[in-house]
Amino acid sequence: MAKRITKKKGPTPEEDAKDFFLALELIEKEKGIKKEYMLEKITQALISAYKRDHEGAGENIVIQADPEKNLLRMVIRRDVVETVDNPYTEISLEEARRVLPRVQLGDVVSSELKTKNFGRIAAQTARQVIIQGIREAERNMVYDEFTSKTQELISGVVTRIDPRNGALHVRIGSGKEVTEAILPVNEQVKGEVYKEGDRIRVYVVEVRRDTRGTRVMISRTHFGLVKRLFELEVPEIFDGVVEIRSITREAGSRTKMAVWSNNPDVDPIGACVGTRGARVNTIVEELGGEKVDIIKYSEDPAEYVAAALAPADVLSVEPLGDGKSCRVVVPDDQLSLAIGKEGQNARLAAKLTGYKIDIKSKSGAEEEARLAEAAPDEDLFADEDEADLFEEA
Repeated sequence: MAKRITKKKGPTPEEDAKDFFLALELIEKEKGIKKEYMLEKITQALISAYKRDHEGAGENIVIQADPEKNLLRMVIRRDVVETVDNPYTEISLEEARRVLPRVQLGDVVSSELKTKNFGRIAAQTARQVIIQGIREAERNMVYDEFTSKTQELISGVVTRIDPRNGALHVRIGSGKEVTEAILPVNEQVKGEVYKEGDRIRVYVVEVRRDTRGTRVMISRTHFGLVKRLFELEVPEIFDGVVEIRSITREAGSRTKMAVWSNNPDVDPIGACVGTRGARVNTIVEELGGEKVDIIKYSEDPAEYVAAALAPADVLSVEPLGDGKSCRVVVPDDQLSLAIGKEGQNARLAAKLTGYKIDIKSKSGAEEEARLAEAAPDEDLFADEDEADLFEEA
């Protein structure tokens, strides 16, 4: 007896649509991409796919989607005409009446298109548009997430170290908004060494969009990193009682910071230093031993510049006429301290205050003053000599 073969029934259109909407819900749950956004992208993909295989098709393709009814259909709308010039936008009266007997010339009839009949190229087009839609949504999510964190301090994990240039690949973010940022060598603090798996704190400098997606620019050398560390460690700064008026930094070596208190009963320097230096020591440890000079901001340029040259003592500060420069006199034994190694202390003080600073030792300033006083007399004698020679001649 011949074996009876029963043809297995495939899923119904309603079942297909149900699976489709469940897939959208899964994407939303796992990637945080809204169903409505993905449905719009998929709609565009299906229409693009159909047009790819049917060059005459126009804007008469419509996707009907209803998640509640598990309805997903592609419909083509065609004008009823006597003579068909374009079968993708027009249908003859005779053909239309086979389905709709009462249809008239000039009416518009809708027919369902089976997406299963799409060609291979069209299907690839649809797939590419869907993938692109997901990637675009993910990039937008990353951009929105990290744009709000610009100029903030965030933690990350070193995932890879580029052996060619030493750049660190750092995974930052949490939950669904996770991305990989690159910390180039010029944004790393000299002397700091990391390995894969290490946690690292970085400062978000900028978030950019380019052809490769969203790029989060991070740094360990930016002065903003030190500023945010103080805001986290010092409640008075976080609350706005103490303000950081100016800050400058040479990463890994020294930072200078000018602070001001809005409350006369609160010492701004003491608040930043903490009991027995607890607060500032925590920050110095995070910075790998980098020195931090905390000075009191002043509206008086002379007082401000003198404080900025700490730890050196300053005898006098003379602002010059241009309003952007000053001459500073320090004790002879403090000159090298005021200038600093390779000019660092003077350089940072100038950046902090915005003044060009000319530093002189006490003896050097006195010698310069003596020469300046003597110069007019020397010129006078020189004129008399010239006059005598002229008379003798």
